[in-house]
Amino acid sequence: MSPAEDNAVRTSARNGWLLSLPALVVLAFAASGPLLIVVWYSFLTANDTGNVIHEFSLDGWKGILFTYDIFEERYALADAHLTIFWRSVWLSLTTTALTFAIGFPTAWFIATRPQQQRALWLFLITIPFWTNLLIRTFAINEVIRNEGLLNTLLIWAGAIETPLQINYTETAVLIGMTYVYLPLMVLPLYATIERFDMRLLEASYDLYASRWRTLRRVILPIVKPGIIAGSILVFVPSLGAYVTPRILGGGKNMMIGNFIELQFLQGKNWPLGAALSVALLFIVMAALLVYVRVANRDRGAGHG
Repeated sequence: MSPAEDNAVRTSARNGWLLSLPALVVLAFAASGPLLIVVWYSFLTANDTGNVIHEFSLDGWKGILFTYDIFEERYALADAHLTIFWRSVWLSLTTTALTFAIGFPTAWFIATRPQQQRALWLFLITIPFWTNLLIRTFAINEVIRNEGLLNTLLIWAGAIETPLQINYTETAVLIGMTYVYLPLMVLPLYATIERFDMRLLEASYDLYASRWRTLRRVILPIVKPGIIAGSILVFVPSLGAYVTPRILGGGKNMMIGNFIELQFLQGKNWPLGAALSVALLFIVMAALLVYVRVANRDRGAGHG
């Protein structure tokens, strides 16, 4: 490369950084700034009226796993906190599994329709995104409540005599989150399945593979990137869900997002709320790192 060409490349790179500088500044202040404040608050001391005292303390981080017993004057394991964490992870994993169980056949159905029909089916899948999350959650509430559509139909059909108590249970939260996040599973699965070479199915059947074996050994390995992407897109927002557990859980089936809100507003313990927020961020980052590692491994295996 000649000196003139080298200088032109450097100038182009410098101009590119200058053009992106406003966006980087906005990102630093709008994203990194608030995050750093939350991290800083997690190491401060709570006061009795809310907000914080600017004195270094690890009480916020201790409060995630331990609670102080004022009668015995010692720290004890915070069973309630661990229960909330476990419920959040469990419901998020179950939601991911249910959305996959429903979303995979749905995506396969859409991807195997004639080309001119696929746009209509995708349009129907994305319609819920046109409505606010709060409205969708209230709609599910109207379906599963004691006098709702589901119980009314079951009683009318003679299947049950008294309404099923679904509302304000973990089942209700699970139903609501599965409905809310289902499109996030269907869309990446559809994008992967659409590129699937259907001749591989014919080859599998020609080699006398059963439908189940074809699914396990041919279809799932090829559409694995879509499965991983859809699982991440569902698991991450499910883990931090606030509106759906608040409405359908009735405050009795609290998740991490609700617990964080409780610490900031009612508990007046901002350091604990900030520490919980950062801990949730770490869990999400761990899930994303697993996704990146698996995706890179699959990509390397594909090139090999």
